[in-house]
Amino acid sequence: MFAKRMISALIALLWTAVLAFGSPVQAEENECIACHEKVSPGLVSDWRASKHSGEEVSCSDCHGDKHKTAKDANLARLPDEHVCAECHEDQFDQFVKGKHNLGWYTLNAMPITHMEPDVLMEGGKGCGGCHNMGVKSEAQKKDQRDKGYHYQNNSCDECHTRHVFSKKEAQDPRACQQCHMGYDHPQWEMWSSSKHGTRFFVKQAGNLPEGAAAPTCQLCHLPGGTHENRTAWGFLGVRLPLPEDKQWAADRVTILKALGVLNPETGKPTARLEVIKAGDMVRLTEKAWNTEREKMIKTCTACHAEQYARQQLEMGDQLMKNADRLMADGIETVATLYKDGIIKKPDHYSFAYPDFLYFKQTGGSYIDQVLFRMYMKYRMRTYQGVFHSNPDYAYWYGWAAMTKSLGEIQELARTMRATHKVK
Repeated sequence: MFAKRMISALIALLWTAVLAFGSPVQAEENECIACHEKVSPGLVSDWRASKHSGEEVSCSDCHGDKHKTAKDANLARLPDEHVCAECHEDQFDQFVKGKHNLGWYTLNAMPITHMEPDVLMEGGKGCGGCHNMGVKSEAQKKDQRDKGYHYQNNSCDECHTRHVFSKKEAQDPRACQQCHMGYDHPQWEMWSSSKHGTRFFVKQAGNLPEGAAAPTCQLCHLPGGTHENRTAWGFLGVRLPLPEDKQWAADRVTILKALGVLNPETGKPTARLEVIKAGDMVRLTEKAWNTEREKMIKTCTACHAEQYARQQLEMGDQLMKNADRLMADGIETVATLYKDGIIKKPDHYSFAYPDFLYFKQTGGSYIDQVLFRMYMKYRMRTYQGVFHSNPDYAYWYGWAAMTKSLGEIQELARTMRATHKVK
């Protein structure tokens, strides 16, 4: 009887403590909040506004429970994608199979990356500001820490920024803007000034009916909320197998040589092809390309007739063909200067041939820089503009600028030949 009374008293005492001070977990969280309201008030405010807070996802669920004081802040776990996967397994599995997961890989696969200032490649600066995305192994993380890099630890918070982690934020096209804009990938500018983007903003202003279609980046590229994203042509705008059209096939071979995927002397694949494969940067079979094309057709037919959608995308393919003809002319003009000894091969080049993956390197010839700009800036805008239904980007910022660049390359080549001194 005495033992029962003691147990009852202890239970009553515990409940009194809980009512007065909260549960042990709540007390721990209150302690985190009390400190971090002074140290990082914005993070606390965001967490309180989040769904996590309402679902009682606590600080320790993500950051662990080893960090107790200001002196042991280094013990706090910085959650990576695997921590998010503990609750969001489906989204993690989709992300792993998609293009975004390869951001960090493709950044490090680019040879120019290792010639640029580190601060532009890590953390939130320069290329690393977007390309830090991708699940990293523990060995990769250790390697980066040992080098003193400050890469970001988690990819999920690129779209669902911490500590709100809002689904609505990630579904807003402006969540894509930071990375998908600018020099070689102005998708934000192209979409926002296209008819699709215009309708989105007009609808947002209340000037279109609620049920009116207003396609966003996510609707086309992440349909149904999937986290797996990929496109038919890919970022580099090349694919295999080669087309039946002999001129287009030859032009694409020339571009693949300038990408270092094919040996410019033998035409055979180089080790870079394996790097390209691992990064899923191009579609390597007709089946793989058609799979992505059919996905997009399905998305387009939510608004448009299938025949119209196919016609529009095929027009884009044809513009790729025309752009490749200009591009190959430019590459061959510069390649001949290398062959004739008018341009000296940089020490870090594998071949005496233009190399697009060493873009903007210091010490490169000016004509190489013009050629690179033609490829990475204007050719990108030509084909991305037409596929984003943006006439100005497809023509004035793309095609017209390509033709101007080709003219400049040809004039530079004539001048270089005229002034070259034979030793």
